Amino acid sequence: MTDIADRHTYHESKRGALEAAIRKRIGADAVSIADAERMSGGAVQENWRLAVTVDGGPFSGRNDWVLRTDARARLAVSLDRSGEYAVLEAAHAHGIRVAQPILEYPDASIIGAPFMIQRAMPGVAAARALVRDPALGDWGPALVEDLGRELARIHQIHPQSDAAARLGFLPRPMLPPARAEVHRLRGLLDTASEPRPALEYILNWLDTHAPVSHRHTLVHGDFRTGNLLIEDGQLSAVLDWEFAHWGDPAEDLGWFCARCWRFGNDHNEAGGLGPREAFVAGYRAVAGETYTASDLIYWEIMAAAKWAAIAVLQGDRYRRGGEDSLELVLTGLMPPEMELDALMQIETIETRLTS
Repeated sequence: MTDIADRHTYHESKRGALEAAIRKRIGADAVSIADAERMSGGAVQENWRLAVTVDGGPFSGRNDWVLRTDARARLAVSLDRSGEYAVLEAAHAHGIRVAQPILEYPDASIIGAPFMIQRAMPGVAAARALVRDPALGDWGPALVEDLGRELARIHQIHPQSDAAARLGFLPRPMLPPARAEVHRLRGLLDTASEPRPALEYILNWLDTHAPVSHRHTLVHGDFRTGNLLIEDGQLSAVLDWEFAHWGDPAEDLGWFCARCWRFGNDHNEAGGLGPREAFVAGYRAVAGETYTASDLIYWEIMAAAKWAAIAVLQGDRYRRGGEDSLELVLTGLMPPEMELDALMQIETIETRLTS
């Protein structure tokens, strides 16, 4: 945990330095932080809600902002705060529904770690609350169709687009996107504390069966229920861009539809919120691309493999990194479930091919 916190309580000794840094960066006469509260979630990053009063400049008045900073151990596959902020700026400039970016501070001199600040947005992100909402049947289908449209707009940002001018730091994959993702996941597993033979088998299968992609776009990398702010059944903002990269846009569709992100609401295949068909229809209305369940099953297997690899490393943050967190402990127990999901889907595909 960074120095901004002491047992989840705002560290008063950092208040003055943070206020001064914000004032200088936004061109205000004075900045006062009235309150700072650690937000729930954020297993990879820490999020703090700030109540900030600003005198002078473009943000004059009372502001509700979110300060986002690294947890103690950052995943290698995750962007740093400067990188995530640049992606957020590009998405905001392109008209994607995101929190307005306010500022970023690239070094640790203020609160003990780099951080970024964005506007707080209304809505609920808690996945289990959303998939259990009694009114889900009323607003779920329309919501997932809208989510498909919004995801297609994200995928309009490609390496040659104007919005990509600020994203030159994102590496261009030297391999086809699917094989590049397998390579990244193998690299993650190389740092794990224990071998995962089943996961290695799954990655070998994914590498062997990698599809040929004709589109390379910005991929959110974690577009799922839990990273979407929903207010009154409508999308308020797409959150958490730390896994953004250039890749195959089908990766995001498969990730959203993967069983691991339905949170027990398996009959609603689009994020546990609504029907897959509505989600794909919304996407196709903007992107013009046609994806079927068969097209996406490969990326659902990839999603299970990716979440398994990340869960292994999250568990290592507890086992080896010394972070005393029940959330990390529980996440570290998930890889076998993800491996089983992937293996069952592979078996289904192989059975179809041989029948």
